[in-house]
Amino acid sequence: MTNIQDMFSDPQAVARYTEGPPRFVPGYNAMLSMAAILLAERARDDARILVLGAGGGLELKTFAQAQPDWSFDGVDPSAAMLGLARQTLGPLAPRARLHQGYVDDAPEGPFDGASCLLTLHFVDVSERRRIAAEIRRRLKPGAAFVAAHLSAPNGDEERPLWLSRYSAFLTASGVEPERAAAARNAVTNHLEILTPAQDEAILREAGFSEPTLFYTGFTFRGWVAYA
Repeated sequence: MTNIQDMFSDPQAVARYTEGPPRFVPGYNAMLSMAAILLAERARDDARILVLGAGGGLELKTFAQAQPDWSFDGVDPSAAMLGLARQTLGPLAPRARLHQGYVDDAPEGPFDGASCLLTLHFVDVSERRRIAAEIRRRLKPGAAFVAAHLSAPNGDEERPLWLSRYSAFLTASGVEPERAAAARNAVTNHLEILTPAQDEAILREAGFSEPTLFYTGFTFRGWVAYA
């Protein structure tokens, strides 16, 4: 976890961050647009949305552009990444209150919707359960929660196959083969990737209903569920 925190505090890594997700996550921009649509299905026109892992500001910007009357509370542990979020939002920044910290530092709400994108694969299973429960507690009844992160089938043959496909996607996206191989090794050795069934079970255990898969991009998956 320390290495991840260091990465998101390194000025050069932060400066390059917004270039990364569209290249490293299959269908990233479309996933953000779908997340905005799913949140809007249950949210009011003037909704207040919780965004956990808001550093960089890419999802905040997508949501703000899609819904001009929404306001946001964005939470992230990295001050540098929150600074980048303000920069990414530009003139939209006044609509987002940014909080440095973790889920416990998020306002109590209640919120009309929440997202946690490309974040949960950085923490272990027990912390994922706790984060999901804390988000659920902050949502209005029936509000949508959208989550997306690394999630892949297990098995001695199946998981390596999906990781190989992910590495091939990176190379096809213009990432140098050595860097693509390093990314695969980092995912394999430093992140705790759950199976889709385990991810859905965590949502149900936290009190969410109807967890539904809406996005699959090789080793990435996204769900919408309801408080």
